[in-house]
Amino acid sequence: MMVHGRNLPPLTILYEDNHLLGVEKIVNVPTQADVSGDMDMLNLLKEDIKIRFNKPGNVYLGLVHRLDRPVGGAMIFAKTSKAASRLSDAVRTRKFDKTYVAVVHGHPPARQGRLEHTLLKDEKTNIVTAVPKGTPGGKDAVLDYYVLGQNDHFSLIQVVLHTGRSHQIRVQCKEMGCPLYGDQKYGSTVNKPGQQLSLWSCSVGFPHPVSKEYVQLISIPPREYPWNEWQESIYQSAARQPFV
Repeated sequence: MMVHGRNLPPLTILYEDNHLLGVEKIVNVPTQADVSGDMDMLNLLKEDIKIRFNKPGNVYLGLVHRLDRPVGGAMIFAKTSKAASRLSDAVRTRKFDKTYVAVVHGHPPARQGRLEHTLLKDEKTNIVTAVPKGTPGGKDAVLDYYVLGQNDHFSLIQVVLHTGRSHQIRVQCKEMGCPLYGDQKYGSTVNKPGQQLSLWSCSVGFPHPVSKEYVQLISIPPREYPWNEWQESIYQSAARQPFV
């Protein structure tokens, strides 16, 4: 798929009905328009809907949650304002489940655990840091992790987010002493330039905004290094059944 002179992989649709569009976010494509001016997922999908359904004029597509630019995997968008409002409410009331897998340097201190920090984002530099609790502007960040596999140098972990802070997994894993493989921003001392960030949205789950039935989108990382250090069945199990 050629977009603005850049050859992008084809869109992978994970779920679609009259209210929702679930896709696999393309790695290194922004979730929404930013200062880079590069094509983003939101506008890419709007264009795709216009073409597939032969829709004239503007297409509505609501952004419900975000993934960092280097991150790929399951992502849901709303095709109506009512669906967007109800899904946003599910996010706010923590009825929106987000499960990730990540490859981190080293080995976490325990097989499973909970990480709790206060995070502060510098809007000018777009860098998030862990700060003492009570710091003005700081926001509580909570996640659970479970070690799915290890080798001599890396660990594959499953992460279940309980809050949705900017760069949360990346910063909290760094604070644990296990920065993510390929993270140029929060792991520059152990990663080489050009390495791809190994963080993947493997599952998002939520009550359907109309039917109220539980919907789960599943996406498995590509069979590329370092993901291919572990069997695909591990990712399938992690996506379908959170261990933590």
